[in-house]
Amino acid sequence: MTYKYETLLYWSNEDRAFIAEIPELPGCMAHGASQQEALANAQTAIQLWLETAKEFGDPIPEPKGRRIMYA
Repeated sequence: MTYKYETLLYWSNEDRAFIAEIPELPGCMAHGASQQEALANAQTAIQLWLETAKEFGDPIPEPKGRRIMYA
């Protein structure tokens, strides 16, 4: 499943990896050796974030639908 949450994608010199952050879901982020890997891992991170929020009854924000590929 592809989620439509805004995604910030950038290179991190410190981590030596691409980082994909999902600002609408606090603390939700992933990394990868390539941009594609970071974005794919972000989809998994989003799924886990949403499952955890549902489990604990936390509110789930509606996606804004924007997808920023480069920051």
